[in-house]
Amino acid sequence: MDAPLAPGLYVVATPIGNLGDLSPRAADVLRRADLILAEDKRVTAKLLAHAGSKVRMQNYHDHSSEADREAILQRLGDQAVVLVSDAGTPLISDPGYKLVRAARAAGHAVHTVPGPAALIAALTLAGLPTDRFLFAGFLPSKAKARADAVAEFAGLRASLVFYESGPRLREALAALNQGLAGRDGAVVREITKLHEECVTGTLAELAERYRDTPPKGEIVIVVGPPPEAEEASDDAVDTALAEALARLSPSRAAAEVAETLGVPRKRAYARALELAKS
Repeated sequence: MDAPLAPGLYVVATPIGNLGDLSPRAADVLRRADLILAEDKRVTAKLLAHAGSKVRMQNYHDHSSEADREAILQRLGDQAVVLVSDAGTPLISDPGYKLVRAARAAGHAVHTVPGPAALIAALTLAGLPTDRFLFAGFLPSKAKARADAVAEFAGLRASLVFYESGPRLREALAALNQGLAGRDGAVVREITKLHEECVTGTLAELAERYRDTPPKGEIVIVVGPPPEAEEASDDAVDTALAEALARLSPSRAAAEVAETLGVPRKRAYARALELAKS
């Protein structure tokens, strides 16, 4: 018989599709826990059957109350309680952080059992830059709020990752194409499942592809960072400086041109001095 786990809260990542992705450690924790907190017990029951666990489950989800959390906290002093989501890593686009925060504030041990996360898996499939990325969850459902959210991300020099559903994909891609025009993107769905698919292209191409045919399944949208701006040519800098020098000192002309053309101020100032002498 497996020995019991030390008391505390265990945040356990579960497969996002293929049950074979459940780690041996995660399966071990699921078998040895005293209680498992699940978003949907019907979904988690399949996982527990795969892991060979007969541990009792309790619902914990978006609608769980403060009283529900308090009752869970009472158990953590002498029981091992596992938190799972329906798929992937808990706390990613779900309310688990409230329980983790409360458990830590109450002095209970909190452990993580890392594993699958759809956003990371999608980044590995998309073939877009991953040195900097922002996970932005779900875009708002209302058009104005959605457009405002996209505009907020427009200035970030990083790849963007969104979760989405099939019925909302058309509107999401249209908003992304409108606010982030010209960028590359990927629509990744059914990750690790039988019909896994990763479609890449510009945002305009993706918006057109899914305009009339919303796909099924869980979806991740990845948007590449904005393209690197080409630095202004010497001729463009000289033309702008010549106009500015007619009314400004070299230093102020250089500052104005540097800001307007997006060139280093040092470069603009050196050239302004040369032009001022000629």
